[in-house]
Amino acid sequence: MALSVATWNINSVRLRMPLVEHLLQTWQPDILCLQETKCPNDQFPSKPLKALGYNHIEMHGQKGYHGVATISRLPLHELSDRRDYCGIGDARHLSVVFEAGGKKIRLHNFYVPAGGDEPDRTINPKFGHKLDFVEEMKLLHAEAEAGISSILVGDLNIAPLEDDVWSHKQLLKIVSHTPIETEGLTTVMNGGGWVDLMRQHTPSPTKLYTWWSYRAKDWEAADRGRRLDHIWSSADLAPALKNVDILREARGWERPSDHVPVIAHFDI
Repeated sequence: MALSVATWNINSVRLRMPLVEHLLQTWQPDILCLQETKCPNDQFPSKPLKALGYNHIEMHGQKGYHGVATISRLPLHELSDRRDYCGIGDARHLSVVFEAGGKKIRLHNFYVPAGGDEPDRTINPKFGHKLDFVEEMKLLHAEAEAGISSILVGDLNIAPLEDDVWSHKQLLKIVSHTPIETEGLTTVMNGGGWVDLMRQHTPSPTKLYTWWSYRAKDWEAADRGRRLDHIWSSADLAPALKNVDILREARGWERPSDHVPVIAHFDI
């Protein structure tokens, strides 16, 4: 069975709904995970999504900030989970269970805190929150549930490898690529039995970026990107991966997000 799973930090789903519709109409992923929806659940724009055949929608939102949503053409089981990481009430995690190719799969959708500008928790509480969030993620294992495989996607706001940023040396003291962050995320992945599917498909030293700053006057010419968006899976699903598309062109769409969609294609 062919299966496609997409992830995209949309940076306000209501503001950029035409871009979401364009993505679904053009690339038609089976499941789309959105982050930074900035939308309470009762105001989520479900109607146009259902008109396109995405009848199964789970969301975890809040007013004005954060928020995640999982939009699917495949039925979702009544096993969804909205975990309150760090116990402060932010809507940053949602997981659902679906079936594909005879397998049950739990799909985690994450929006990890960005962490502010200063990589020092003693003067920047946002950075401390990010580190605590990543520490709590270390408890999440890809094989936590017997008989259920796992996929983890989202804006993890960390570029873990040297080839995930435009300049490793120049970003070592920049939030998203500091050693304490990259080592933490690597521990989450390795300790939890996760496989980095994007790097399985395109190994280093090839550069991979999914985010380009709004601050760049010409993002494409400067090409100072970072890989902040990720797709991981449990080991049993890794051999089923056929392709990963990073839709770089989406950064040039009208009123774009600073992140672009990433789509993983499987044959399960």
